[in-house]
Formats: sequence, C-alpha cells, structure tokens
Amino acid sequence: MRIVLKLGTSTLTHPTGNLNIRRVEELCKVCSDLKNAGHELVLVSSGAVAMGVGKLSLAERPKDIPGKQAAAAVGQCELMYIYDKLYSQYHHVVAQLLITADDIETPERAKNFHNTLARLLQLRTLPIINENDTVATQELGIGDNDTLAAIVARTIRADLLILFSDIDGLFTADPHSDPAAKLIPVVERLTPEIERLACGAGSKFGTGGMQTKLHAAHIATEAGVPMVIANGAQPAALYDLMDGKPVGTKFLAQEAEA
Repeated sequence: MRIVLKLGTSTLTHPTGNLNIRRVEELCKVCSDLKNAGHELVLVSSGAVAMGVGKLSLAERPKDIPGKQAAAAVGQCELMYIYDKLYSQYHHVVAQLLITADDIETPERAKNFHNTLARLLQLRTLPIINENDTVATQELGIGDNDTLAAIVARTIRADLLILFSDIDGLFTADPHSDPAAKLIPVVERLTPEIERLACGAGSKFGTGGMQTKLHAAHIATEAGVPMVIANGAQPAALYDLMDGKPVGTKFLAQEAEA
C-alpha cells in the first residue's frame, strides 16, 4: 500500500513540548518494519515549532509570527536529525520536503513537487514533509498539517491517509469533557450532522483540531482516498490497520460520480 501518515505535535512531544523519545523510537521502528514489508510511506510531520520551543527553553509556544518562525527554524533541524538517526538504524533513508501553499497552488510548482515526491518513492526513501513554517504564516500558508497530508495523499493517489493525533477518533461528543461520548468507527459520508461534531483545537503546542481533520477527510475521500483518525500514542496500531482491523474512525472514500 501507498500510505500517507500525518504525525501531530501531540504524538511526537510531551505536554512540555520536549520530544517523547519512547514513542518516536517505537514509531520509527514500526514504520521501518512496514517499509520492509513492501509498503510505501510518506510522513507529514508536525513538531518543528514545539521542538524549537523545547530546545529554546521557552515557557510556551510563541504567539507572534516571527517567534513561531524562529522556533520552527530551530526545531526543524532537531526534528530531522532525530528522524535521520532513528531511521538509519533500520537502514532507511529519509528525505525532507518543506513546502508552502504556492508549491501546491501554482501549477508548475505543484508539478515539480509531485515529480520530486514520485522519484523519492521510486528511490525507496521515506519522504518527510512539513509546511515551511520559517517563511509561511497562518494567514498565508496551508495552515495545518491535516490539510497538507490530505493534499499529499490526493497528489500521489495514496491508498490510505492516516491522521495520528491525541484522540482515538471521531466521537459523538468531546471525550475530554463528556464521559458518555462514543467513538464512531466508520463514517460513510461527511454529512452536516457529522461536521457539527467537530470541536476546537487540542493540545497547547499543536494547531489542529477536529475541524481540520474533517476538512482533510473532505479532500481525501473526494479524491478516492480513505482516511483514518487514530491515536498516535499506540504506533503499533499501524499493524492492525494494515491487517484491515478496525482502528479509530475510518472515513470511506467516495466514488467519483459518472
């Protein structure tokens, strides 16, 4: 399978913003094993700003754009160093792609992005993509990696898009505040009722919430790519997904209208 896996900040870091070493090591081990089994993987990884916050010993995520960009510049180096070190242990080569909205929306640059990504997969590398937070802004850029992951999945005609987050999937209510909330295992179609279930942003170091995930589901499923929201706290759940077992919430791909 050709899989796009989005890793949220909450998956990669502790609430302090520092790297969750045990989880990231397990994640890289599982992803390496899936590549060894013949699957193609593309990672869309958050975490640069949060890791920059941790490395700079800041009390919280900067609120101003230059502060966020500075944290991203520091954190992106650290993030890729860690990925390269861990994947090299399993003899896999990583590649970094930092992109902006123009790289997707401008036809010529979008073509170049697609061609580069296709060649990296042909070379059996593990591409790791992030929005270029050092030059992009919330106002001008893509805005969140859920959307970016969906666009990547559509671009390379992935077989599956997986969004790892700090939540088990889509619930009937916010499980953080409502103990009666129930997991929705399958969403056949994105209806207004489903969209009303979206809640606000999650961890203080991340940017995405359920709204961005449902927006990603729109992009992916309408392009014929099924999508899963799952809890990144258990990287081994990727094995279950590859075996066709129910994990998190699955959004079914929509068939193109004749």
